[in-house]
Amino acid sequence: MTETALKTSEQPASVRAVHLPPGPRVARSLQGIAFALFRRPMTEMLVRRYGPAVTISLPVFGQTVIVADPHLAKQLFTAHTDDVGNIQPNLSRVLGPGSVFALDRAEHRRRRKLLTPPFHGKSIKNYERIFEEETLREATDWPVGQEFPTLEPMMRITLNAILRAVFGADGAHLDELRRIIPPWVTLGSRVATMPSPKRDYGRLSPWGRLAEYRRRYDNVVGRLIDEVRADPGLADRDDVLALLLRSTYEDGTAMSRQDIADELLTLLAAGHETTASTLAWVFERISRHPQVLARLVDEADGDGNEYRQAVILETQRNRTVIDFAGRHVHSPTFEMGEWVVPQGHSIMVSLSQLHQREFADADRFDPERFMGTRPPLAWAAYGGGTRRCVGAVFANVEMDIVLRTVLRHFTLTTTTAPGEKVHSRGVAFTPKRGGRVVLRPKA
Repeated sequence: MTETALKTSEQPASVRAVHLPPGPRVARSLQGIAFALFRRPMTEMLVRRYGPAVTISLPVFGQTVIVADPHLAKQLFTAHTDDVGNIQPNLSRVLGPGSVFALDRAEHRRRRKLLTPPFHGKSIKNYERIFEEETLREATDWPVGQEFPTLEPMMRITLNAILRAVFGADGAHLDELRRIIPPWVTLGSRVATMPSPKRDYGRLSPWGRLAEYRRRYDNVVGRLIDEVRADPGLADRDDVLALLLRSTYEDGTAMSRQDIADELLTLLAAGHETTASTLAWVFERISRHPQVLARLVDEADGDGNEYRQAVILETQRNRTVIDFAGRHVHSPTFEMGEWVVPQGHSIMVSLSQLHQREFADADRFDPERFMGTRPPLAWAAYGGGTRRCVGAVFANVEMDIVLRTVLRHFTLTTTTAPGEKVHSRGVAFTPKRGGRVVLRPKA
């Protein structure tokens, strides 16, 4: 009996033979370079050539299966966490080992239970006033009747909003975080999918600069944690930090100081860039679709938001900001449709391809797709399953309030200019020219 046959005969009956999707045979280094520099067009080309499941080899993630089929994606997202877990490496390299991005299996489930209350129900309702106030505060500096990019103003709005929601107040400490977070997020987004260096290249290297940002952040957040813990009114506070300090796991233990710092950084970093990028795309899209804009303006004068929600969902589909959601195979094999993926492989769902392939006339911007109906299986802007973005509701309400506030106070000029091209900021994809618009205050 051959060695191969012996191994096959020794496999448990429940484990099927590995059966990977087809893929390119070019050198791993070339695949990695192409994926790093041209991730989205490369994925589109591979899916077009090989079908909705493709195997590629990447320097950072290893052997990887890319999925662009909603049913395969659902199988992955709903799989047991003992079978598939957090992709490696992940954003915890930038956000810290206590971040929810770093956790897996039971530890991940425990942490999500603590994080869920601040981002749902009554808590979100309390933040709506903050979203409106921050929008109006930022708008005082917008040029009247002159074209300007909305991306950076949206970054400031969403960062200020999440800072106030997390810490419950404004002040000098938050000013320091406003100086730290934006360049940290920009740099972290660019190095998140790069191999970690094997040696320390000092403070001038990207990783050295990230470490310096982290040192400054820990100093500020450490003082804020001490202040909130010492607050006699801690029990009545509704900010995220206070809620985390009061929360305990089922066994009565609390989050460590370092875990809280890592988790707050995750909320600040991940919670503002993607939301701001989507808002910039919203303004870019509606400025080129007069009928959509007119309907939004009519709705903004009242209390409804059904069409505004449809516009946000369609923007997230038509101009997907985060294009992948990944998992790592823990079990000996993982079955996904006709494919059998072995332990140690990565599986990435291409959200941008789902949003293109599975919708009729996908290039057309049409919010009517989402009127009066739930998003279909192929819509997955926040990922899916147990690792779906914990701040999805917060982000959705924030975008809704910011858009409503702008439309109530400003007139947006439409344009016949071609749509802005997609620009990669590392993790997120934004309008290449920043989502430029012309606004005039309403009388």
